[in-house]
Amino acid sequence: MSLLLESLRHQVLDVFLSLPQQNLSAAPPCPDLYDWAWLYGGQPVYMVLITLLGAALNVFVLLVFCLHKKACTVAEVYLSNLAAADLVLVSCLPFWAVNVSNGFDWPFGRFMCKAVNLGIKINTYCTINFLVLISMDRYVALVHTLSHGRMRRTKYAKLGCVLMWGVGLLLSVPTLVFRDVKHFPEYGVTACFLEYPNLSAALFFDVMLIVFSFIVPISIISFCTVKIIQALKVQVAGRVSAERGEQKATHLMLAVLLAFLVCWLPFHAVTVLDVLSRAGLLGGCALESVLEICNQIFTYLAMFNSVLNPVVYVIVGKNFRKKVFEIFTEWNLKKSVTSESSRSSHLSSTLKTLA
Repeated sequence: MSLLLESLRHQVLDVFLSLPQQNLSAAPPCPDLYDWAWLYGGQPVYMVLITLLGAALNVFVLLVFCLHKKACTVAEVYLSNLAAADLVLVSCLPFWAVNVSNGFDWPFGRFMCKAVNLGIKINTYCTINFLVLISMDRYVALVHTLSHGRMRRTKYAKLGCVLMWGVGLLLSVPTLVFRDVKHFPEYGVTACFLEYPNLSAALFFDVMLIVFSFIVPISIISFCTVKIIQALKVQVAGRVSAERGEQKATHLMLAVLLAFLVCWLPFHAVTVLDVLSRAGLLGGCALESVLEICNQIFTYLAMFNSVLNPVVYVIVGKNFRKKVFEIFTEWNLKKSVTSESSRSSHLSSTLKTLA
């Protein structure tokens, strides 16, 4: 069973990385330097907690945007889609929690194996791409102020979100194709695993993940962020105050971006090292052992981003808190009006009876 765990312990990580499964019958190239029992025991509990917190918080965010009487702004359209992407992730994690607690014996069938991993991979691409849209929106609003009225319309924002969902789905096709369920009688398990035809294909799709889910988006976001900060400095130096709403939206964007970097930067850094190691450019059992443990820990940190985003909205997003307050105020008002109407109706019926 220890050999099986050695071969399958990338299962949760594979959801994000598209790592090829090692041959289950092959001996591991390096000896185990860690006791993995604590990690396997903690994985299901952690994923269940992330699911419960992430589902509750992201549903709350979506309800606030949907129930508020005013239409969503461009920034809120992007943030609501970001919450939807996080909701896709946390809705898939319970399946992996069951898989890990079941000794990596996948009980949900081939379709769910592909669907669950497809959903989580889509989250990987869409989360960063929605941050790209948010950054570009702030860039246009603060740097190209004269043209932002024409470009920053909600219909364009919605179209951009649909496009990003499509891009995320397209880039996740390898997961849909190469994820499969296979029974291994020698270990008595039916595993949901990722099997590329060869190492070259595996490295190609890993590099594609790094480029399109981190390098390209972060380059665009970095450019926009630098220009935004420069524009804000010019406004301060020239004593020109930007619109209060634009400043609040920019602060929220920077906070969400910081939360993403804290959660995802270590994950992508380890991903790069892992690709270099499997390509033969880096080597050594010590490095492989360090990458093993870092892969697991940083994957869990990346998952936490789906819980952290709604918290950032509440702490930094003053407009979001204002919307929450207005919704609860309106709900309490309707409740009191309904209660008063009910009492009046009851009193009227009583008086008619007495008459």
